[in-house]
Amino acid sequence: MTKIYQFEAERLDGHIQSMADYEGKVLLIVNTASKCGFTPQFSGLEKLYQKYRDQGLVVLGFPCNQFGGQDPGSNEEIDNFCKRNYGVSFPMFAKVDVKGPEAHAIFRLLTREAKGILGSQSIKWNFTKFLIGRNGEVINRYAPTTKPESLEQDIERALAVTQFA
Repeated sequence: MTKIYQFEAERLDGHIQSMADYEGKVLLIVNTASKCGFTPQFSGLEKLYQKYRDQGLVVLGFPCNQFGGQDPGSNEEIDNFCKRNYGVSFPMFAKVDVKGPEAHAIFRLLTREAKGILGSQSIKWNFTKFLIGRNGEVINRYAPTTKPESLEQDIERALAVTQFA
């Protein structure tokens, strides 16, 4: 089975980040946008990160401009926006496609492993969320309308599982 750890992604600062660095962590991967009705979810995502990071949660944000052109800025502008408006301190990555032929390999894996509504693989909008267990396997996929705070029980359950269970 393909696991997320075999992939890399470019951070907003241009650094290439190996997903293998997150092995043994619980990951919450989110496609984000800075000009979307769901953009205030950055606040809830940051709260989750602050509350659970010492227990092993890492939130990973991947800006995407595929839905309504709602993240048109440069990587630097996105970084500044997230930090200034929402105090985002979790890792943010360079803008990616999350669907279609140019979709980043991470999102091709996520959508293959966790189908959306009615079995659809395609991501339909910004702030679709994927919870990944310590073993690198996708636990669940959440709709854009799912508020970050409502994920706490699933996150706590995932954090309680040891890496090799």
